[in-house]
Amino acid sequence: MKSDAVYRVLETELIDARRRRGGVPEVLDIGGGSGVWAVPLAVSGCSVTVVDPSPDALATLRRRAGEAGVSERVAAVQGDTDALRGAVPEGGADLVLGHGLLEYVDDVSESLRALATAVSPGAAVSVLAANRYAAVLARALTGRVPEALRLFNDPNGRLDHPVSETVRRRFDTDSLRDVLVSVGLEVELMQGQSVISDLVPGSLLEGSHSNGDALRELEMAAAAQPPLRDIATRLHALARVPGGHAAQ
Repeated sequence: MKSDAVYRVLETELIDARRRRGGVPEVLDIGGGSGVWAVPLAVSGCSVTVVDPSPDALATLRRRAGEAGVSERVAAVQGDTDALRGAVPEGGADLVLGHGLLEYVDDVSESLRALATAVSPGAAVSVLAANRYAAVLARALTGRVPEALRLFNDPNGRLDHPVSETVRRRFDTDSLRDVLVSVGLEVELMQGQSVISDLVPGSLLEGSHSNGDALRELEMAAAAQPPLRDIATRLHALARVPGGHAAQ
C-alpha cells in the first residue's frame, strides 16, 4: 500500500500531524470496518479509531489488527457518522478518513460536516469516492454499453434499472470538489486511485517485473494529472477546515 498515491498523501499528512502534536497521531476512520486503511496506519505508529455499522467488518478489523500486532492501537466502534460524538472528542483527530463512505450515506453534506467537526486545528479530512466516469468506461469496455449509457446519463451516476444498486451515487472531480466546498472545506488535493491498473488485464503483467514496476510508476505519475486522473476508479480528495475550525 505504501506505493499507493493515496497512502503517500496520508503519510505526508501524518508526518505533519506528528510535528503538531508531538506524539502519536490520532486517526478516525469512518466506514473503514475491515481495517484496509486502519491496520497499515496503526502499523506506521498511529492510534486509529474505526467507526463502522457492520459487526462482521469490525470483527475482521480486530482479527487483522491482532495478526499485525497492533491491537492496542486500534479501537472499534459500531455505528455510523451519528456515532462520532461518542467515539472521539470533538476536534480530537489529526486525520479523518471517509473512504468509500459518501457513495452510501443518506446525506452527503451532513456526513461531511460530521467528519469536519471531528478534526483538530490544522488537521485534514481525506475522502475516497467512486468515480462515475470510471464506472461508465468499465462497462463500455466489457460490452455492457447500454448500462454505460444509463450510468452516463443518470445525474447520480448509478443504475436503477433493471437492478437497483446499493451505491447511491458516484462522483466526478467537479461534483466531489463542489460538495466539499459547499460545507466550508478547502480542497488542497484532488487525485485518482487506480488510474491505469484497473484497465490493464492481469495476464499482461504476469511474469513481467518490468511491466509491474512501470505500472506502479505510471500510476503515481498519473494520479494527479488530468485527464488521466479524471477516469480513475476512485477519486481522492484531501480537504482542510479554514483556520483549523470545523465547518458549520
